[in-house]
Amino acid sequence: MAQAGRAGGPVGWVVLAVIGCAALSGFARAAEGGPTEPGAPGALPAAASDGRPDAGWVADTARATDVPARALEAYARADLTLAAAEPGCGLRWALLVGVGSVESGHGTYGGSAVHDDGLAHPPILGPALDGRPGFASIPASPASTAMHGDPVWDHAVGPLQFLPSTWDRWGSDGDGDGDRDPHDLDDAALAAGRYLCASGGDLTTDDGLRRALLAYNRSVEYGELVRARASAAAKAAD
Repeated sequence: MAQAGRAGGPVGWVVLAVIGCAALSGFARAAEGGPTEPGAPGALPAAASDGRPDAGWVADTARATDVPARALEAYARADLTLAAAEPGCGLRWALLVGVGSVESGHGTYGGSAVHDDGLAHPPILGPALDGRPGFASIPASPASTAMHGDPVWDHAVGPLQFLPSTWDRWGSDGDGDGDRDPHDLDDAALAAGRYLCASGGDLTTDDGLRRALLAYNRSVEYGELVRARASAAAKAAD
């Protein structure tokens, strides 16, 4: 169940006790408000001969959308992977742009940045889920402490703010390095895409996209903000 926490932006911290993502507000580069697409917006990214996003497409789209190129590469890589693995889902890179913008400003929250290896430095941690008003109460485990360093309470982690329990189920290796790391945006983007596909089914439909975003974060406001930013990014890239 989502619980709204205190923060200074339009969405603020949103902590999921059961499903598992917390939103960090603000830091959007795409326009807010305006019409949204019926389903997940955007076209399939151009792919290079090795199957990775085409470098020229990434550079051009990053300039058009004002999304950091390294973050955009991670979103596009997840899009291409899921287009092959789950073609009935219809998830596009622009939806991940919307999610990443709301969650951490594409890995820039708190002075962090996504480096060439995909890792956000310094690591992005949500607040302690210690049961204070507006926050879930989730005790840490030894495994989750290894992700965030707090031996007492859990925290959402990484640029897409996964709870450790959610990462245990959906964690993915998005860059083929043999590791599943929620602090690695390549891995987190693929995990988020898989989660959205599993939750919404066909994301090219309005109903499917709404289901997916409500599963990711049980806040209608969050979903509308993600959709607005995704639509803005897709339109800027046209």
